[in-house]
Amino acid sequence: MADDQTRRKVEALRTEIEQHRYRYYILSDPHVTDAEFDALVRELAELEARHPELDRPDSPTHKVGAPPSPAFAAVTHRQPMLSLDNAFDREELSAWVDRVTRGLEGVTPAFVCELKVDGVAISLSYVDGRLDQAVTRGDGQSGEDVTPQVRTIAGVPAWLERPSDLPAGSAWPLALLEVRGEVYYPVAEFDAMNAAREEAGEPRFANPRNAASGALRQKDPAITASRPLRMVCHGMGATEGLSVRSHSEFLALIGQAGLPVAAETRTVGDLEGVWAFVEEWRERRHQPAYEIDGVVVKVDDHAHQRRLGSTSKAPRWAIAFKYPPEEQQTLLRDIQVNVGRTGKVTPFAVLEPVVVAGSTISLATLHNEDQARLKDVRRGDTVIVRKAGDVIPEVLGFVAALRPTEVEAAGAWQMPTTCPFCGSPIQRLEGEAASYCTNLDCPNRLLESLAHFASRGAMDIEGLGYETAKLLLDRKLVADLADIYHLEREPLLELERFGPKKVDNLLAGIEASKSRPLERLLVGLNIRHVGGNVARLLARHFTTMDALRDADEAAIAAVGGVGPVIAQAARGFFANPRNAALVDKLAAAGVRMDTEFVRGAATLEGRTIVLTGGLEGFTRDEAKQAIEDRGGKVTSSVSRKTSAVVVGADPGTKAAKAAELGVPMLDEVAFVRLLETGNLPAPA
Repeated sequence: MADDQTRRKVEALRTEIEQHRYRYYILSDPHVTDAEFDALVRELAELEARHPELDRPDSPTHKVGAPPSPAFAAVTHRQPMLSLDNAFDREELSAWVDRVTRGLEGVTPAFVCELKVDGVAISLSYVDGRLDQAVTRGDGQSGEDVTPQVRTIAGVPAWLERPSDLPAGSAWPLALLEVRGEVYYPVAEFDAMNAAREEAGEPRFANPRNAASGALRQKDPAITASRPLRMVCHGMGATEGLSVRSHSEFLALIGQAGLPVAAETRTVGDLEGVWAFVEEWRERRHQPAYEIDGVVVKVDDHAHQRRLGSTSKAPRWAIAFKYPPEEQQTLLRDIQVNVGRTGKVTPFAVLEPVVVAGSTISLATLHNEDQARLKDVRRGDTVIVRKAGDVIPEVLGFVAALRPTEVEAAGAWQMPTTCPFCGSPIQRLEGEAASYCTNLDCPNRLLESLAHFASRGAMDIEGLGYETAKLLLDRKLVADLADIYHLEREPLLELERFGPKKVDNLLAGIEASKSRPLERLLVGLNIRHVGGNVARLLARHFTTMDALRDADEAAIAAVGGVGPVIAQAARGFFANPRNAALVDKLAAAGVRMDTEFVRGAATLEGRTIVLTGGLEGFTRDEAKQAIEDRGGKVTSSVSRKTSAVVVGADPGTKAAKAAELGVPMLDEVAFVRLLETGNLPAPA
């Protein structure tokens, strides 16, 4: 029997979980991460398993989602929208496969592996081929009617097309076809929206899932229509007149009918195949257009699914494998500021170290003064930290319930008025969210500039990293960017831990960087607003440094994709005598001042290319840049609008998708020919 302490713990967990469910599903404003919520539910489930007398039907461990919001009409699902059981390592996944095999009396079935989209679960009902209703999952039994909102989502058809491979025994149009899926906010659009909100001094959205949920729950469908929501379909609900034998067959059918399905989905024959898919997408987690937090594995055969059945909460024939969380909670120890390569002053959080997405995080950005103020995070707060892909970790906000009274009383953080590195005034420019150190010779500004100049995206100087840059500045071997081209062997050999081989490699890397094209030099010069894409546009248009330096602001602004703000920054950079002298000094040192792009050369303007698999003569970045240098665009997904798919060694599912859609596929030889001529091969 459970003691009083255990009973109190169970009740406390239930109360806490219910509060978090309400904030997540109804308010779209969670105060804990998904991983922390999952941990609370698992803890409660383990206590209930050890003490069955404490389990009860209304426990949150038996619930799916949350009750529908009263702001929308409630709709009862024809078939319940169940949740999924979770696995967090190979051992748990293997145990699930063993249970499935036992349930099928020794038969190991085929499995369908899908990316687990972190979106808002939706059920679409098509009646006689027409979209009749769209309903959120709600509590699994009933959800919210969001039909007008979903009708505005691009890619969700109002009418279904007749599939080319209609299964025998199926009528068309179907009297009823219920399709389950996820509405999501594309990651690229989400990042762009947050950047725009930051620029305008507005609070950033925490993550794409919350942004999608908030957009979908707008009472005015016009507001939903203004957001770039998308949907991917992955499940079958109630149907009338449909005869399909497997989940993979169902996905193929609805894809032919015009519904959006994931190209990454794969059918495999055993646990090894499942695990290979899990590991592949663990590495490629940030490639899809949508945010994912794991992989969903389903038994493919419908007869096998029926035989395995379901619990009250989840099907026994499916499981969700969860990747390590990309959000965690930790203590904010301090707020400090850094001065970057353009003089921009950025506040950042000093954190109690915490493991996020497999790496230990102790620092995270707060973006700028406005964002720090809007988030109102303070020293001593418990904060939510996020890390996604190669993005710098950021603080999303604080947990209000855990803020100590002394932290509340201390008041909000204030941006310092003087630079911590040189003591010069910090100035915020009119109309900008960013603040800047006013000293062009700020030592930290020069350090960041030098490290950036040598980075891979700029001059790519092997051996010249952040610590080496700091050492060169501390020993006064360099005073500006051009000085690195005048470094000599003997003084370098006197540096600590700099032996002959290391020095020779550094000098060789510096010499090799002289041949980098103009666009790489423009990135390295630390011109405000000029990143890789803008640098390529400028280099492609002007072709030489002299032509760009001689151009006035109007001529620069006229370059497609540039505009007046960037033009003003570029013109201002070259008009500054110190910057002009620096460029002259670089040219005198032998640094290249033109580009490989020549007007009239092979162009890929208007072409969209997808890369898959490994190429022998190009890294992925080199292939991408070669396409963009010729005016083409590289995307991560294959569609009917894709111009070509370049297929290297060990290609992914994109090659199969290209074959299915009839998109031209190029091997490496054909890719090189495309770069040389701009022409796609004639159809066979």
